[in-house]
Amino acid sequence: MGAVMTVGLRGPLLMQDVIFTEEMAHFTRERIPERVVHARGAGAFGYFEVIYDITKYCKAKVFEKIGKRTPIAVRFSTTTGESGSADTLRDPRGFALKFYTEHGNWDLVGNNTPIFFIRDPLLFPSLSHAQKRNPQTHTRDPDALWDFITLRPESLHEITRLFSDHGIPDGFRYMDGYGNHAFKLVNAAGKAVYCKFHYKSKQGIKNLSPEKAEALAGSDPDYALRDLYDAIARGDFPSWTLCIQVMTFEEAEKLHFNPFDITKVWPEEDFPLIPVGTLTLNRNPVNYFAEVEQIAFAPSNMVPGIEPSPDKMLHGRLFAYPDAQRYRLGVNFNQIPVNSPKNAKVANFERDGFMAMGDNQGNGPNYHPNSFGGPEDDPQFRTTVFNACGDVDRYDTGDEDNTSQVRRFYLEVLKEDERQRLSQNLAASLKGAQLFIQKKAVKLFTEVHPDYGARVQAELDKLNAKTGTAELYQRTDDKPSPYQINTR
Repeated sequence: MGAVMTVGLRGPLLMQDVIFTEEMAHFTRERIPERVVHARGAGAFGYFEVIYDITKYCKAKVFEKIGKRTPIAVRFSTTTGESGSADTLRDPRGFALKFYTEHGNWDLVGNNTPIFFIRDPLLFPSLSHAQKRNPQTHTRDPDALWDFITLRPESLHEITRLFSDHGIPDGFRYMDGYGNHAFKLVNAAGKAVYCKFHYKSKQGIKNLSPEKAEALAGSDPDYALRDLYDAIARGDFPSWTLCIQVMTFEEAEKLHFNPFDITKVWPEEDFPLIPVGTLTLNRNPVNYFAEVEQIAFAPSNMVPGIEPSPDKMLHGRLFAYPDAQRYRLGVNFNQIPVNSPKNAKVANFERDGFMAMGDNQGNGPNYHPNSFGGPEDDPQFRTTVFNACGDVDRYDTGDEDNTSQVRRFYLEVLKEDERQRLSQNLAASLKGAQLFIQKKAVKLFTEVHPDYGARVQAELDKLNAKTGTAELYQRTDDKPSPYQINTR
């Protein structure tokens, strides 16, 4: 079948050649929509094993006894780049986990940084747009990125970490992961606490220098993906220690900052890490499209014992993630084999729709209430009761404390040489932005600490002197001119 069916050797092809029409019709439809963020990624499979007993905090089946193993799937990713971009860019790394538990799938969606750029989900599309391509030139636009950053100073914490030496992980094996959001853990007695999840790399932490990352982007843009695949293929299975931080409701009430603010960390000296178990990856995907491109994570996939906290960013993602999967994969995305529960029977009132797989729940009733054994309320699946009250309004939280934890990271975590490299990395990115935006950025860094702002300004002065940027964009005041597309 190596040729189309034609009338003679040189004649036209025939529409009766159904092999050709089938091949071509499938070919033109074999791409599904790319993820809006986290488009480029790598995946693997393995298991989670409980090492320590945390049942006093959580009744989830995944934690029910020491030694228990639960199958898992993991997807690592870069955030802003397209599917064909290099995986050595300076960018937060996605670190998403899917636990196939007896009570259904639990998706823990996170990153390799413990914090995030924003604390209000309404800003998420704008954050993404500011990091994407210019609508006219279709190139990366430092004006857009840094304009957004300087107007939303809560991003200072993430930006400082991202442009530090920790900003470009050496592949996916040598980085930690974080569930980012605060969650609620509920025990068998119905008592709840707040929790954050951490996954600590047993391989240690390694990062790439900007020079090495840039070289790899040209010579081996699949560096991180290849490193993960090859390590698992040779039996060098990467693993992480899953830990939790626990905060009581009373501690949350008394905390001097909002514990549900995703731009801040819970200090480990006050809320120490409690080890839980080990995440191990020991199988590569058999087919990338089937098991990685089609894997769908949604933080709304929770199991008894794990519930959302009042974290607004988490609440925004509870809708946004499954809605994105419905767009990409169809309304029945949870029935795709890699997303389908492996250790639990699905029982709900959802039927039909594109790509309904399996028996479509047979003759089970698809209405409630019913008298024929359809899914009914089960006490073990009910969420805890909680009280919520307050005035309904749109509360802008942009002016909350945006500097104290950044200052601590800058002064206490980073060493002298790391602070200098941070300033150089920031200046290298900022140099492409207009001068008034550079000034706003330096002002924000100065508010964190005068040394921080002074270092960035010194590096910018060097770069601007080389390129003549200061003369080209000098203003008589600090007000921006009418919006103009950056075409440099």
